[in-house]
Amino acid sequence: MLFLLVSFLSFLFLISKPLPPWVDEMRLLSVSFWQEFVYHSLHWLKNCQLTSRKVCGFPFTMSAKNSVPRVEDVEETSGMTILDLPELALECILGKLSPAGLANMACVCSSLRDRCRSDHLWERHMREKWGWLIGRAARREWEWYVSSRKVSLVSGGAMASLKPKGWMGSISYVWPLSWLQSKLDNGNRPSSPLPMDSIMSWYLVLESGKFWFPAQVYNRENGHVGFLLSCYDAELSYDRHTDTFYARYPPHGRRPVKIEEGIEWDRLRAPPVDTPAHDLHVSDCLNDLCPGDHIEIQWRRNKEFPYGWWYGVVGHLESCDGNEHHCRCHKSDTIILEFNQYTHGSRWRRAAISRKDHQEEGNETDGFYGGIRKLHCKDEIAMWRRLWPNEILE
Repeated sequence: MLFLLVSFLSFLFLISKPLPPWVDEMRLLSVSFWQEFVYHSLHWLKNCQLTSRKVCGFPFTMSAKNSVPRVEDVEETSGMTILDLPELALECILGKLSPAGLANMACVCSSLRDRCRSDHLWERHMREKWGWLIGRAARREWEWYVSSRKVSLVSGGAMASLKPKGWMGSISYVWPLSWLQSKLDNGNRPSSPLPMDSIMSWYLVLESGKFWFPAQVYNRENGHVGFLLSCYDAELSYDRHTDTFYARYPPHGRRPVKIEEGIEWDRLRAPPVDTPAHDLHVSDCLNDLCPGDHIEIQWRRNKEFPYGWWYGVVGHLESCDGNEHHCRCHKSDTIILEFNQYTHGSRWRRAAISRKDHQEEGNETDGFYGGIRKLHCKDEIAMWRRLWPNEILE
């Protein structure tokens, strides 16, 4: 008791006199030390309580008020938990969970957190919801996004390391006060952050709408008559509240970027080729084209516009009667393309291109025709037929 009295009087004497600046830092460190000491003491007592319950068979209590067991104590003394299941059974259960279920289960404990974040569990969810819409260009965009985030975090950490100054700043390298404060506020050690390059991270970023990725939109601008049976490149962002998308189209000439909202899933696709919107696609199917083949061809209004992909079929030459036994159109150097959504006599109804040396062809009046890709997939053809306009266009 005498020791405590002397210590208290010495403390009063010290605070009554003006002190040098470094003493303030010592006070802060002292407060942090005692906070850390109290935290570890309580943590040690909790461990003692759990150990005594398991070894001695009775609860270790600090006072009579704590003699009533808590709910979490009952759970700790219960028998089998989900982690006691065989490995195959646990994996089967986790594999049946929805994305929301996996995310919630990852918050239970560190063991389940690591399991629920594993790529093999999220690959199925990624494939089922996003796989058909995520192409090679979107994957490259995601890789660039992850790399840029990592660089920004490293740069931010380097800048933060330059901030502490003085004697207290030197101590903080060994004993960071922010780390102590986070443990005191949360009562636990900081949880392991989700790896940015994990499939779970990619799935959650897509769901959040913060990640814009390249894809293509059928009948852009809400089915404007000038874009029927076409498909244009755009950057998409998901709106989970409406289960639709925002589309950000490349600028057309001097026009600003066009943004369309409320786009349904059935108007979207992953780009079938890696050709950028302003580049000419290299046609590798010209020698194989015959009348009746389904094709997509690049077309743009003028040289400043990006290309869109337009649906059409290969037609017959005017000199051919269409009889399959006498048709020689597939041997001609000229390929006739028909866009049957336009009425007979329309300047958009037919176009002729060279089979041997096809490059971009056209003029400022009728637009410019670019590369061609032949459609082999029945699903692609069925998609274009489903989008067929109700009325013939002029």
